[in-house]
Amino acid sequence: MSPRSERTTTPLDDVSKAIIEQLQQDGRRSYAAIGKVVGLSEAAVRQRVQRLVEGGVMQVVAVTDPLELGFARQAMVGIRASGPLEPVADALAEIAEVDYVVITAGSYDLLAEVVAESDEGLLELISQRIRTIEGVVATETFMYLRLRKQTYSWGVR
Repeated sequence: MSPRSERTTTPLDDVSKAIIEQLQQDGRRSYAAIGKVVGLSEAAVRQRVQRLVEGGVMQVVAVTDPLELGFARQAMVGIRASGPLEPVADALAEIAEVDYVVITAGSYDLLAEVVAESDEGLLELISQRIRTIEGVVATETFMYLRLRKQTYSWGVR
């Protein structure tokens, strides 16, 4: 999905919102089934979904628990930075093991969620790749011990 700052926001109509809600409930729901609920043909739903994906409004993915897929470590890294934050965020986003990056207000300038195959891999990722990014001043790592909830079905407004 493209960064929000680069997106032009177009108000969604009620049909697009209903399609999104259907896919939030079940990302594998068929276009035909969605069409019956929202009052469109299967082809029209397919076109709407394609426009929503291409427009960066949504993405349809399989959400997994990395710890269940063989990654030994998952963590959130709080990052303090100096200077412009966007270049730091862009550099973090280029790292394959980083799956989530946000610029924040508060104790940390950025948060990055990371996955690693081992403790050694996590150490290398933080010490050699994150902390060496120009502008990174300090990091604090919050290791995940157990995933209790992960949901993306917050609805639409």
